[in-house]
This record gives sequence, C-alpha cells and structure tokens, in this order.
Amino acid sequence: MSTLTSRRSFLASALSAGVGAGLGQTKRPPNIIVILIDDYGWRDLGCYGSTFYETPNLDRFAAEGVRFTNGYAACPVCSPTRASIVTGQYPVRSGVTDWIAGRKQWPTAKALCPRTRTELPLEHVTLAEALKPAGYVAASIGKWHLGGDGFSPIEQGFALNAGGTSAGSPRSWWPPYNIPSLTDPPPEQDEYLAHYLTRRAGMFIEQNKDRPFFLYLPHFSVHIPLGAPPKLVEKYKRKVADGSKQGDPVYGAMVEAMDDAVGILMRKLDTLGLAENTLVFFLADNGGLRYEGGRKEYVTDNAPLRAGKGHLYEGGIRVPYMVRWKGTIKPATSDAPVCSVDIFPTAMAAAGVAAPANLDGVSLLPLLQSGRAPKREALYWHYPHYSNQGGAPGGVIREGDWKLIEFYEDNRLELYNLKTDLGERTNLSQREAKRARAMQAKLDRWRKAAKAIMPTPNPGYDPAKADQGLTGAEPPTPPA
Repeated sequence: MSTLTSRRSFLASALSAGVGAGLGQTKRPPNIIVILIDDYGWRDLGCYGSTFYETPNLDRFAAEGVRFTNGYAACPVCSPTRASIVTGQYPVRSGVTDWIAGRKQWPTAKALCPRTRTELPLEHVTLAEALKPAGYVAASIGKWHLGGDGFSPIEQGFALNAGGTSAGSPRSWWPPYNIPSLTDPPPEQDEYLAHYLTRRAGMFIEQNKDRPFFLYLPHFSVHIPLGAPPKLVEKYKRKVADGSKQGDPVYGAMVEAMDDAVGILMRKLDTLGLAENTLVFFLADNGGLRYEGGRKEYVTDNAPLRAGKGHLYEGGIRVPYMVRWKGTIKPATSDAPVCSVDIFPTAMAAAGVAAPANLDGVSLLPLLQSGRAPKREALYWHYPHYSNQGGAPGGVIREGDWKLIEFYEDNRLELYNLKTDLGERTNLSQREAKRARAMQAKLDRWRKAAKAIMPTPNPGYDPAKADQGLTGAEPPTPPA
C-alpha cells in the first residue's frame, strides 16, 4: 500500500468511525498547543540553569507542568524537526533530513551528501489532519519552513496559516514584516514579531474557544539575524555575564521578549477559562546556536553540553522540553528521554483519537499522568549532511544512558555514557568495543528499515581544502 493510499485510508476510516473515543467523550477533548522556539538552547532559560537570561514565564510554566531534562529534537537543524512534530515520524521517513533548501555541497569535502526534500510530502498524515475528524480546527501561526506554494499549512490540514512560508528566517522583527499572510490583523506600530504572532494566536483561541482546537505556534525567535526591543537590549547591556559564554545582550533580549510572549499566551488561556482543558507543549527545534558563518563571538553557550546547532553532540540535539496540562498532570521533573516525534501520539492519546499505525513516537501520556516512562528500545537520528555550523554527516542511537555516534565520512564511532559524561569528553568506543559494535549494528538495521539515503565518497575530495567550508567543526574525541 502506498503512503498516499495509507493517508487516505486513515482519514477515511477515522471519519467513518467517528474517531472512537474522541467524539464519544462526554467531556470536550482538550485543546492542543505546540509552542516551538527556533535555535533555543538547552540552558537558555532559568529553570534549565541559566543565570544570565531572564525567563520568569517559562520558569512558571515549568513549575506548573513536567520539565524533561532529557528532551530531544529529532535533528540538529530545523526543518527535519518540524517535520517530525507534525508527522510523528523520524525525518528520514519524509526525506526532509536537512534544513530547507539545505547546505550547498562543499566541492572538496570528504563525502557527497544526499539532497534533502524541499517540502514535506503531502501524502504524510499530519497532526492537523489526524485531529480534524474529531472536530478539531487547526492553525499554524509562525514559521513553517516545510515547503512553499502547494505545500503550505493549508495543504497539510490547517484551516489557518499565518506567516508560514518556505522561508526559515524573518525578513524583519518589526513591521512591515514582509511575510505573506501576516497582515490580518494589521500589526501595531513597532510591534515585535513574537508579540504579533502571540496576539494573532490569541485571536484564534478566542474565535474557537467553544470547540477543540490545535494551535501550532512555531516562533521565528530566537533565530538569527539577532534583533530585539531596544529597551530590553539596553537592559542586557547593563547585566554582568554569568561567567559562561552566555552574554550577548541582543540574544538575551530576544530570549526575554519570547518569554514574555509565552506568558501573554498562557494568561489568555487563564482569562478564557481554558487552561485546565489545554495540553501545551513547549520545546525547541534544535540546540542553541553558538556561531555561524563569519561570526566569531558566541550567540549562546550550551555548556555543559558539547557543541551546538548543526552537531550530533548533545548541544545540537538536546533541547528544553516541557509539557503543561493544568489539573490533569502533576508538576514534576523527569529524566526520561523524550523526543519531538512523541508530540503527535501524545496529542492523539489526550484527544482520545486512534493514531496512525506508522508513528515513530510514543505517547507520553502515561508518563505525564503517572510517571511511567515510555517503553522503547532506543532513540535514533540520521543526519547525512554537513551543517552551516561545522557539523559532519552522521547517525546516532541513544539506548538507556549510552549514546553512540557514527560519523559517515569514515565510519568513526564515538561512544559515551551520558549519565557519567554529559559533556561527551571520554570516547569509550574501544574500552566498550562489544557494546559499540552492538549499538552500531542496531543503528544500521534501523537505517536500512527506514530506507535511509547515505552519503557517498567524493571523488573530488581534497584533504588540504576539505575543511574550508566547515567553520566551527568539532574535533573528534580520541577513544579512552
């Protein structure tokens, strides 16, 4: 059966069955909100350890919900993670394995990388489509970056698209934003983009407060180019850095402005009496950006995690990840490994709706409600590309506390015990050779089952010039 046939079959069966428990519930199914922040590091908020950035609203969100210390994005760059959220599948299955449209092949690099898809294929069932038969109305407000004309949120099951295009960066943080579909309502004078998107989201919530809704709110913040309200920038210029490389005043102001926007949205739910019937996810699409291109100063610092955006080390894939559902889930901190692919099945379970059978994620509802960790053998990553931040093509498997990275250029293995070595400094691939081989074999079986496209050797490889396009590359860690 083709994927397209599977999509049509799932939607048809869902409609004919009334989507089971979703429509049969006496209580209205919960609203679903996914707040996605762009390039937001694991330590870029107070409740995750920053003493430089001020995030009172997110800290309150954490205190009211479940904060995951081992939350992951499905890719170290943006578009693939976005695809994983709306499909519940690892990016390898959609073919969106790099940011759209992807990094240009460096002619003398060691490997020739496959091209990423430049849109999320329409045959994939999105969360918006899966919830629709249960009476949900869906909106995508903010950054889409999963395709342009013909592949916008409207073609993927959303009733409203405000700001979603093929672009990955904002043209301006202040009006006119020059983003199609961000004209209704007209922006207020000097209205910062994060606040405008929040105001538009609040309008959607008010208009649909009497029916179940799914709001996908992917902010452009805190992606480069850096830009923030001037008063906040001046505030952070007066702050003393906390001793880490977190200290950029514009980035700090961006973080606080985004935090303020989240607070406005949460207060909107409280004002409308919807907080106790709304499941809210908050996470980032990849790790924090350290630097890119010609910039030498750090944007942010992910320490104690290694590296950042574009890398398969923890700094590139581990992200802030929190869930709030007032009155239904008890506040807690969890060290269970969870991933962006888990949002789709969790939302479906909360709505009482049967999920498609081909999801890679698992429902976190038992964990959220009773603390029972999800059952799965491992988490996987496939990133067959060079990144703009110096990351090299590779794959990852995390199994319990153990993490194996296989670098595709030379099949080099790096093995870490994250419980004892969070910074990934001691490569145990030789000391634990049997474990490394077993994990590599499992990763290879997963890739083959997912029909992963691999890089190939580059006949134009020139060792003297191979690294010229890899600003910020991380040196390999020698085995212990």
